Amino acid sequence: MTEGLSHVFESRPRLVTGTVLAFTAALSLSACGGTKSGESSAVESCVDTSGDTVKLGFLNSTSGAMAISEQTVRDSLVMAIDEINADGGILGKKVEPVAEDGASDPAIFAEKIEKLLTGDCVAAVFGGWTSASRKAMLPVVEANKGLLFYPVQYEGLEASENIYYTGATTNQQIIPAMDFLKSEGVKTLFLAGSDYVFPRTANKIIKQYAEELGIEIVGEEYVPLDDDDWTTQVAKIAAAKPDFVFNTINGSSNVGFVKAYYEQGLGPDNSPIISVSIAEEEAPAMGKDITGQYAAWNYFQSVESPTNDTFIEAFQAKYGDDRPTSDPMEAAYTSLYLYKALVEKAGSFDVDEINASADGVTFDAPEGTVTIDGENHHIAKTALIGKINSDNQFDVVWSSDSPVEPDPFLEGYSWWDPSKN
Repeated sequence: MTEGLSHVFESRPRLVTGTVLAFTAALSLSACGGTKSGESSAVESCVDTSGDTVKLGFLNSTSGAMAISEQTVRDSLVMAIDEINADGGILGKKVEPVAEDGASDPAIFAEKIEKLLTGDCVAAVFGGWTSASRKAMLPVVEANKGLLFYPVQYEGLEASENIYYTGATTNQQIIPAMDFLKSEGVKTLFLAGSDYVFPRTANKIIKQYAEELGIEIVGEEYVPLDDDDWTTQVAKIAAAKPDFVFNTINGSSNVGFVKAYYEQGLGPDNSPIISVSIAEEEAPAMGKDITGQYAAWNYFQSVESPTNDTFIEAFQAKYGDDRPTSDPMEAAYTSLYLYKALVEKAGSFDVDEINASADGVTFDAPEGTVTIDGENHHIAKTALIGKINSDNQFDVVWSSDSPVEPDPFLEGYSWWDPSKN
């Protein structure tokens, strides 16, 4: 995967066009021209809302390395649509979902989102997981003046008037995780990640903040997203004997990492892991008992609230009592209700009218009340650290005092220098 793509955001307007990204030629599409923030696109929308229905696109990996994580996102989107339709739809129109498989391949995500926007004429698309998939879709959704709702935590350093980010940005997950590690007395940290833009950029941020906190980075290793062999890299972790391992691995590659980690004699008692992509859905699939390990998210199934109880009950009634809920699928579920609220506040499915009225739109989500920032299209989210128990659930051991306002470009952090490696 191409590295360092986020470096182009060192200086930027408030909403940044994704067409400035030097994305790989393999992902280039002849139809992608893109527009700068505030410009009018020459593309005419083909969205038809004259009838009793409106089309929305679901674009998730239901095959490939990321299916282990993205299938549950698809399931939560389907549940949200069923609920919304049962309640009368959006502006009185029933939602007709059009689903596509991104197949864990950024080029396919780019191809499929263009199909959804220009062939199926959907009013908005919901999906993506890896930052590579999002960056592949970004110029397409901008060029076609569409909307993408992206549900997963990511590395920040991005904002687009055509994307709403309902997962965490860096100051809502990565930085709180580092604050937690500091509070635990951590002195040494090893970084393990998949070899693509999110882990590379996240670890750049982690390294700068670690220096500020007085935490030493004793190693940094990467393996391709579709590679499960972590034997050599984990041997280096064992030799370094870090106080903690910061895991930015995505998808099924986590299985290989966890296998190698335990085979090297590592565990929560000597070099515990804090992850940002292992949630309740992935934990039972690791092939090892990972009790005692940690994760940083903004939602856990264990969150106590009547709203969350209702959400869990509805999801398990639909998909089975053995199906857990998790952060990305909750953020996807929330994104559909935020879209409904956006459209109904604007009184229109038009993208410009939605964006003009976006600021301050809220939803009483399972994670708690979330609010859209109209300038950067992110949402305020409470930061949580969970410790996994023997039931593959997370006991919350740390929480921010209140929802953290999104700061995707880390403007409020004096230690951040985007020019530093």
